[in-house]
Amino acid sequence: MKFELLHTDAGSRARAGKITLDHGVIETPIFMPVGTVASVKGVHQRELADEINPDIILGNTYHLYLRPKMEILKQAGGLHKFMNWDRNILTDSGGFQVYSLSSNRKIKEEGVKFKSHIDGSYHFFSPESVMEIQRTIGADIIMAFDECTPYPCDYRYAKRSMHRTHRWLDRCVEHLTKVPEMYGYSQTLFPIVQGSTFKDLRQQSAEYIANIGADGNAIGGLSVGEPAEEMYAMTELVTDILPKDKPRYLMGVGTPINILENIALGVDMFDCVMPTRNARNGMLFTANGSINMKNKKWENDFSPIDENAYTWVDTAYSKAYLRHLFAANESLGKQIATIHNLGFYLWLVREARRQILAGTFTEWKNKMVKQMDNRL
Repeated sequence: MKFELLHTDAGSRARAGKITLDHGVIETPIFMPVGTVASVKGVHQRELADEINPDIILGNTYHLYLRPKMEILKQAGGLHKFMNWDRNILTDSGGFQVYSLSSNRKIKEEGVKFKSHIDGSYHFFSPESVMEIQRTIGADIIMAFDECTPYPCDYRYAKRSMHRTHRWLDRCVEHLTKVPEMYGYSQTLFPIVQGSTFKDLRQQSAEYIANIGADGNAIGGLSVGEPAEEMYAMTELVTDILPKDKPRYLMGVGTPINILENIALGVDMFDCVMPTRNARNGMLFTANGSINMKNKKWENDFSPIDENAYTWVDTAYSKAYLRHLFAANESLGKQIATIHNLGFYLWLVREARRQILAGTFTEWKNKMVKQMDNRL
């Protein structure tokens, strides 16, 4: 992996860069659509590539491990071939999913025993097994196995958890050297900063992760219920420590406003289920605020979904038609809304990049944050 830092905004820490991997170039800042089970929900790969056009998408280690299972992915030649996606893929470690199964998992130093949400069967993830699983999946960027703490979190627990994550990282790094890449291209490991919302722990963790010397670094354990101000404070602290010549990935964030504010703090990569999940519930994100398409007010509004036309669906269909599809519980409505939201998210980060390169990011960002903080 190669990262080039092209420009940093004069009024903030916002950066424009370029990551080069074996499946293509990623222009940063970037948003990664979430393809949990080898599919970005409701979107064909052709629409994903041609309309939304992301440089990279995300797959989920926990879900892919449970189905289709590793034997199938190995026979297929890896996730890229299995889902017919020839661009970059990042896989998370499964740590967040294990965290979310709090009533069905047990964490020990060796790893985590958990109960499948599908059939109730028991499984065990260790740093070593997670590295082997991600080798088999074949993502371009793979994540170290970590423990994601809840919010709020007891300080002593957060400290123990952070140190365990660091020990697990050392095991990941060591084991990865013993497990060869399987499909003829390179894979890059990102470690994950933890420490909950405690400044001293975040500082310790960021320093530990920085000293690993990985090609890129991730910030985990945020966007788990803490106030936005806490998220921004932790991000600012961590980006001040992580190497400037390596990409920074803020995991699981977030709203369009969250993304712009964290770009301003020096983050390069984002992912979140929000644009697809909210789309399925009828919420659209736009440059002027969010829209609930289920509201009766759109019943006879025949204007385009969004005149800014981030994708073809925005001008092909009217608000009245999309509202009708949701009222009729027609799956096409969810598909249209998903394509729109993902198109908007990709436009947002690419416009942020353009503004950074032009030297106008901070003024533009402040204007956009104010505009988007509306419900239409």
